[in-house]
Amino acid sequence: MPFPVCLDGRQLARDLEARLSQRHLHQPPVLAILQVGEEAASSTYARMKIKACQRVGIDVVMEHVPASFSTRQVLSLLEKWNQNPAISGIMMEHPVPPHINERECFDAIHPAKDVDGANAISFGRLSMGDPAFGSATPSGIMHLLRHYHIEVEGKEAVVLGRSAILGRPMAAMLINAHATVTICHSRTQHLPDIVRRADIVVAAVHRERFVQADWVKPGAVVVDAGFHASGHGDVEMAPVIQRCSAYTPVPGGVGPMTVITLLMHTVAAAQGSFLPE
Repeated sequence: MPFPVCLDGRQLARDLEARLSQRHLHQPPVLAILQVGEEAASSTYARMKIKACQRVGIDVVMEHVPASFSTRQVLSLLEKWNQNPAISGIMMEHPVPPHINERECFDAIHPAKDVDGANAISFGRLSMGDPAFGSATPSGIMHLLRHYHIEVEGKEAVVLGRSAILGRPMAAMLINAHATVTICHSRTQHLPDIVRRADIVVAAVHRERFVQADWVKPGAVVVDAGFHASGHGDVEMAPVIQRCSAYTPVPGGVGPMTVITLLMHTVAAAQGSFLPE
């Protein structure tokens, strides 16, 4: 089998950043980011997004509020941003403290400013094939697949994970691209056998090196959407590379595409439009 293609999200993100930097708008887009509490990973991700915005000329409004904030206080802040015409896009870092109703907060973001694609209305529109901002990580994966000319139409895809911000919207986007999609989760029976059917495997289970090499059909495309403190993803990638036709590295595959997609959505929102997902 020929050596597999590395789906290099880091390089593609750099190229897309360069294009965003060259755009000409009357005024810079503004991304508003809300972080509730002191969750370390959220702080890291917020800093990454702020730095990326600075590189391409997007202004950032960052609110880092105490974990003691109530759902009501968070909703009040989000509504203030909804009503502010200077704010192009809004996102809330997750997870939030357990006493906050995360879903209610996500759904309070106006769909036209929901650049992270976390709103239920955004997901519903996406599922129906209507214009909407898709969740940033699966949207980034779709950009990556298109860039590397990975054929999706007519292929059998398996998505491992059913989260509202990754697994479910990923499945919807693949369906919109005319793939046949199976979603697997913690109660799926005969999981390895199902994965072995797949032409495209998207792993988003948040379990380190969970997907084993002998689960992967020779020649499959493997997208690893996981990242763990060890530096590994959700796929046992080293032996998988010997079987697959294309794969996303960890790090450097899906992660950079999540950030650049958020930026592209913010620019589109500032222009009053949606990007096709």
